[in-house]
Amino acid sequence: MLMSRSAVLNDYVEVAESVGLNPHSLMRVAGIDLGALTTTTTWIPAQSVDHLLEISAAQSCCPDFGVRMSVSRGLSNLGPVGLIAREEPDVRSALGIVLRHISLHNQAIDLSLTESGGLTTLYAQSAPGITLGRQSIELVVASVFRILADLLPTDWQPVAICLAHEAPPDIDTHHRMLGQTVTFGQGIDGIITASSDLETPNPLSNPLLRPFTQEYLGLLAPATGTTLPLQVRDLIATLLPTENCSATRIAHSLGTDRRTLHRHLANAGESYSSILDAVRTEHARRAIDQGTRSLTEIAAELGFSELSAFSRWFRQRFGVSPRAWAKRTTSDDPR
Repeated sequence: MLMSRSAVLNDYVEVAESVGLNPHSLMRVAGIDLGALTTTTTWIPAQSVDHLLEISAAQSCCPDFGVRMSVSRGLSNLGPVGLIAREEPDVRSALGIVLRHISLHNQAIDLSLTESGGLTTLYAQSAPGITLGRQSIELVVASVFRILADLLPTDWQPVAICLAHEAPPDIDTHHRMLGQTVTFGQGIDGIITASSDLETPNPLSNPLLRPFTQEYLGLLAPATGTTLPLQVRDLIATLLPTENCSATRIAHSLGTDRRTLHRHLANAGESYSSILDAVRTEHARRAIDQGTRSLTEIAAELGFSELSAFSRWFRQRFGVSPRAWAKRTTSDDPR
């Protein structure tokens, strides 16, 4: 199953409400957990996101729904990939980072580049295993446009923004947000610009930071093929504070059933319980060491209905009570 980071839903609620929709209701219809809105890093099924955008466009009678969602897109929306790309020395190398590592952000799209006759064409298409609808494609193309706009002079305009499907009855939104070079029925989805634009120095780059971002990239790259246990871990971390975290809920968020989820986790040498315990262990230790929240608050964040249940669990994991751990941490602080 192909997955997308929940950052792909940035601005969804605002756009949906602006056209008279109930975004939370539609998210439930699409099978997307509302907890995905609380973070930008949770993995959610790409097919569910695509379905959400399509039904939102249909119910609102807004065929430009995907483009509307692109208003604040750019490198910052790509998380770690965008952070690394913004420190590259020029537009070409920044785009190279995005094209090579986009699957760290969204596994459902393929981005590629060709050059000929002084022109560069950036292609956006569905990844193997999924067929994205009109709204997702328009959002991706518009997002690539925003990335280029981040990196190039303010007066930059592409030679053409190409969309393979036919034009909607009203293209005012497309022109307002993407400029006058948008063309429909072109057989490709992508952006054509002068190849010389790619040689433009990146105005966002700080040469002193680049060695650190390259090291960061080395840490991220192995995660390109994100595993099911990591996806489950992300979802558990998101859902724990909502009092609605269960194997059944996690399975639903991943577009499967509980039995299938357990089987796939077992094949990976994991279980729902082991991942839940690992997330709780990491969060509990960090939260108590920080000393900024009460034990009752921490217990709730970890999905425990009672402080006593949290205390029993903590003692089993760490050999001491949470209060004793907190006192030890305080006494070890040199301040």
